[in-house]
Amino acid sequence: MEKFLFEELAGDAVRELLRAVQGTFLCRSTAERLRRNVEPLLPLVQQNGRHALRSNTELGELAVQLREALDLARRAAAAPRWNVYRTAQLARRMEAADKGIERWLARHAPAHVLDGVRRLRDEAEARIGRLERRVEEVAAMQAPATIPPAMSLPVALPPPPSKGMAMAVEVAPPTKGMGMPMDFELPCEEKNKDGSCLVGSGVKVGKEKVKEMVMSSGGGWEVVSICGMGGSGKTTLAMEIYKDQKIQGYFNNRVFFETVSQSANLETIKMKLWEQISSNIVLGAYNQIPEWQLKLGPRDRGPVLVILDDVWSLSQLEELVFKFPGCKTLVVSRLKFPTLVSRTYEMKLLGEEEALSVFCSAAFDQESVPQTADKKLVKQVAAECRGLPLALKVIGASLRDQPPMIWLSAKNRLSRGESISDSHETKLLERMAASVECLSGKVRECFLDLGCFPEDKKIPLDVLINIWMEIHDLDEPDAFAILMELSNKNLLTLVNDAQNKAGDLYSNYHDYSVTQHDVLRDLALHMSGRDSLNKRRRLVMPRREESLPRDWQRNKDLPFEAQIVSIHTGEMKESDWFQMSFPKAEVLILNFASSVYYLPPFIATMQNLKALVLINYGTTSAALDNLSAFTTLSDLRSLWLEKITLPPLPKSTIPLKNLRKISLVLCELNNSLRGSTMDLSMTFPRLSNLTIDHCVDLKELPPSLCEISSLESISLSNCHDLTELPYELGKLHCLSILRVYACPALWKLPPSVCSLKRLKYLDISQCINLTDLPEELGHLTNLEKIDMRECSRLRSLPRSSSSLKSLGHVVCDEETAMLWREAEQVIPDLRVQVAEECYNLDWLVD
Repeated sequence: MEKFLFEELAGDAVRELLRAVQGTFLCRSTAERLRRNVEPLLPLVQQNGRHALRSNTELGELAVQLREALDLARRAAAAPRWNVYRTAQLARRMEAADKGIERWLARHAPAHVLDGVRRLRDEAEARIGRLERRVEEVAAMQAPATIPPAMSLPVALPPPPSKGMAMAVEVAPPTKGMGMPMDFELPCEEKNKDGSCLVGSGVKVGKEKVKEMVMSSGGGWEVVSICGMGGSGKTTLAMEIYKDQKIQGYFNNRVFFETVSQSANLETIKMKLWEQISSNIVLGAYNQIPEWQLKLGPRDRGPVLVILDDVWSLSQLEELVFKFPGCKTLVVSRLKFPTLVSRTYEMKLLGEEEALSVFCSAAFDQESVPQTADKKLVKQVAAECRGLPLALKVIGASLRDQPPMIWLSAKNRLSRGESISDSHETKLLERMAASVECLSGKVRECFLDLGCFPEDKKIPLDVLINIWMEIHDLDEPDAFAILMELSNKNLLTLVNDAQNKAGDLYSNYHDYSVTQHDVLRDLALHMSGRDSLNKRRRLVMPRREESLPRDWQRNKDLPFEAQIVSIHTGEMKESDWFQMSFPKAEVLILNFASSVYYLPPFIATMQNLKALVLINYGTTSAALDNLSAFTTLSDLRSLWLEKITLPPLPKSTIPLKNLRKISLVLCELNNSLRGSTMDLSMTFPRLSNLTIDHCVDLKELPPSLCEISSLESISLSNCHDLTELPYELGKLHCLSILRVYACPALWKLPPSVCSLKRLKYLDISQCINLTDLPEELGHLTNLEKIDMRECSRLRSLPRSSSSLKSLGHVVCDEETAMLWREAEQVIPDLRVQVAEECYNLDWLVD
């Protein structure tokens, strides 16, 4: 396991190093030389633990050198063009790293040759394995069908396997798009060499059949598929294929996994796959792959396996299939595509014993029914799940720690449904609805709210918590508790370790997100859609469409009573909208993908609107039209804008007097703020929370921001051009949280920050150019926590820091921890925590 982690770290570090080096400016020649030495390492570190020729010590040495080189390349990419001294300093250090990597190559490059031999041997074993299986099948066909009397057995033979002997549990694929509600490890009848878990003989048979389809070679391109109803384990089986050692060896580690979904951006997915397959970055202003590259094909002529999960239509599949020799495409879908797919493996449901094992794992955290439980009743409830893995997990988890009467009630409700089959998925949803109906009122409503977000997209935790607080009258701790309850019942998945980190007192919810299995989203939509269209509490477009649904237009003359309205489209012009009335709407979620977006005119009818969320899934920032719609939103309390180009702020505007929270993510801001004379305190008189993240063109904040006396929290993160904070920041007397995270160009904090008497939390982590702290820092008598990780140029602390009597927690690097030794002697409850080095590259995926 340790060796596997070393190789994973080394592989990720090399790939990220190559990306970061491309961003360097004045030290480009040094970076290019470093790149040439790093590229030969890729085939060495991408083996992912499949060969045991390199020791942990060697890999550890490589990982250390790559970490150092990665850090240097990142700093070089972030260094301002005018900072010649810093650029020269980084160039010298990169040269040293270059020499270290050269020495490693000199010692260990011969191992690459041995790896090639081992890889050839693995491929030979795979081919021999196929021949052996074929011989066994032929022998079995020729064997006598009955047992002769001389070989009769003194015991009864086991019963033949039932038709439902197959897949067990779905886990999340390696992509950000979709997560799986799994918080426990299922019982395994068999463990693979790589530690992956298989449940039941049916799974093993299914995996072998799919492997045979995938590894059969005809020389040309081919499409094969895994087909089955939602929740039947298709993704799990595909993941087993993706992780299989022989599959990876057969395709020389050129196996790629991508989730498609109903509302996918096919051009983006195709370009991403092509860049991985061909090792060519598609550069320039074009958003499509050059035709000459597709005709030429990848430079490496070896076999390639592309796994496309959650494909919903033939048109999607035709767009994403690469038709060059040696390319195999494995499609995972609820549908069959006989015109394009040559062979299909159809998923089956679990047999009785396997289903009971999965159910007990969810309900009791063990493989079998405990002695204290009613075995007959447990088996009856498990049997009503009809062998579907997802239903077994969700219903089992919903009954965990419940009294027998609740179990009996669940059994009775489940038994009213008809049997589950591929043509009766509605009945499956009705059965799973029983587990949701057992939830308390607000928890159930919060689960149903999850269906308002697009499929296979991460739901920002900040957005979700805020919506729940607004429409369900919850306090923040209560909303977070509901989130944890839904997670524990396998009804959603928390991403980025949110369960352990997001509950921290000063955590930023923006750093975390939630995902939901598409079947669970279907369940939420199914339960929300039981009422007539105009009476529904949630009016949702289930998937992206080019225009509003026709049934909405047919019912537009009557008012819609929806509390939440969720729309998912492409580009929308004024003529694409029609007037609708939403007198009770409190939340409006606008999901779209375009560079221009006309705000819906019916916003004017939403007099009770409290939360507005605009998320652009396009490749570039979107310009908004019809901004006058904001003038009617007098009760708006929360605004979330993602990948939006903000227009220049006017000198005066109608105040949003109730707006409490503004979040700007991946927005283009600088033109809107440059030279602005707007009095923000008049426009946002009650603003308490401001979040700006990944707005890379933000250079400075408007001075009038310091006039908003109601501000309690400011969070600035990943704003790489931000050089300084407003000089009069100290006028924000209510400010309790100041987060300035990953702003590499920031070189100092204004002295007035020491006047923030109510400040409790200060985060300056990854501000790598910050050289010192204000001398009067000790005046922050209410400061409780400081996060100052990766502030490498910070060489000293102000003498007044020993006066921070309320300070209880400092998070920093090991070198910075030494600076706090003296303060620890005089601050009674101070705990200095040395942060673990974290090289999380998840941000690259988005």
